[in-house]
Amino acid sequence: MATLVELVKRGEIPKEVEYCARYEKRDIDYIVQGLIEGTIVIPANIYHRAREDFTPRAIGKGLKTKVNANIGTSGDIENIELELEKLRVAVKYGADAVMDLSTGKFIDETRKAIVNNSPVMVGTVPIYQAAKEAAEKHGFIGKMTVDELFDVIERHCKDGVDFITVHCGVTLSALERLRKEGRIMNIVSRGGALMAEWMVYNEKENPLYEHYDRLLEIAKKYDVTLSLGDGMRPGCIADATDRCQIEELITLGELVDRAREADVQAMVEGPGHVPLDQVEANILLQKRLCHGAPFYVLGPIVTDIAPGYDHITGAIGGAIAAKAGADFLCYLTPAEHLALPDVNDVKVGVIAARIAGHAADIVKGVPGAVEWDIEMAKAREALDWERQFELAIDPEIARKYREERAPQEDEKTCTMCGKLCSIKRVEEYLNPKKEK
Repeated sequence: MATLVELVKRGEIPKEVEYCARYEKRDIDYIVQGLIEGTIVIPANIYHRAREDFTPRAIGKGLKTKVNANIGTSGDIENIELELEKLRVAVKYGADAVMDLSTGKFIDETRKAIVNNSPVMVGTVPIYQAAKEAAEKHGFIGKMTVDELFDVIERHCKDGVDFITVHCGVTLSALERLRKEGRIMNIVSRGGALMAEWMVYNEKENPLYEHYDRLLEIAKKYDVTLSLGDGMRPGCIADATDRCQIEELITLGELVDRAREADVQAMVEGPGHVPLDQVEANILLQKRLCHGAPFYVLGPIVTDIAPGYDHITGAIGGAIAAKAGADFLCYLTPAEHLALPDVNDVKVGVIAARIAGHAADIVKGVPGAVEWDIEMAKAREALDWERQFELAIDPEIARKYREERAPQEDEKTCTMCGKLCSIKRVEEYLNPKKEK
């Protein structure tokens, strides 16, 4: 079966492209050109997109900022039904994608359940499962064979996963630079650390880099988008934008070019912890070095001192990043750095990231973005509470506050201002003949 890129290159318009064009309020030609150039991706596995309820999303230049929600089991907490509930909540509150980061006992079963129940794009990180299976089989990840790694990758693709994070840029050269860099926190990427462990033990190059053509063949077979992982991302703001981070980014840019030559869609993952004054620079660097590839960022987290509130630190960084050109925001939840997120954490994380993305879309001129805010302003001026709830990013919480603290003095106002409501008083002053 042809990939979406191959189809549009020969003049065919897949239904996924048509759907995304309508959703983005863009011409079909705009989406097609972005796919051909590689500045837009539509992660849509041939098996997942065959489902009637699959909702494709385009990620990239000039489009709405998209949001991903991480879910998945751990060795301590494993409940597939709980992960499906997280999936439902993520979709309900507007996530465009979810990533299954499961590391428990039933990784295959969890992944299949999530893909089979997800109307949105699903991503995974195959090295997690490959490392776990190698440890069970050989007693140590370092003894994992290259074939075992690629077998797991193909298993994920065959199960319908739409995009996979692959840490191809963690090379021997990057590790040597890391040794010389003097970071406070060396490698915080779980996938990056696992690849580095394998490389150091075997004294060999990263197989995802060395055998990149094999990876491209698998991705093309299932039309899976490669999410080129940031294994050398900074784990604290003091380590941001250092030499090993940028060396990896240069490598990923070169791998983007090779993916495009093979008609394989590719996006690039970006740093997690970045101080405010470096966020925009990171986006500009990525766009230049990776030739405009869609950029998928975790946060960024702009301060390290807020455990329990990293959905806020991430939303601050995410808004700045998206305004500068980041295309895809991976949410952070209040549980980040502390624990596996629960269902409410997922909800809060999705909404925080969506607010960040929308704030950026307004100033980027994304079609339909500012119009949403204008409609809300009109509803507020009219004191039309029902319309305000309809337009709210979280209608339930807006209605809850309103109903739990209902006004007694004047039902049209709220309990903050009551009879001193500025909107109502100015309206009455400007239109004195209007019935009070």
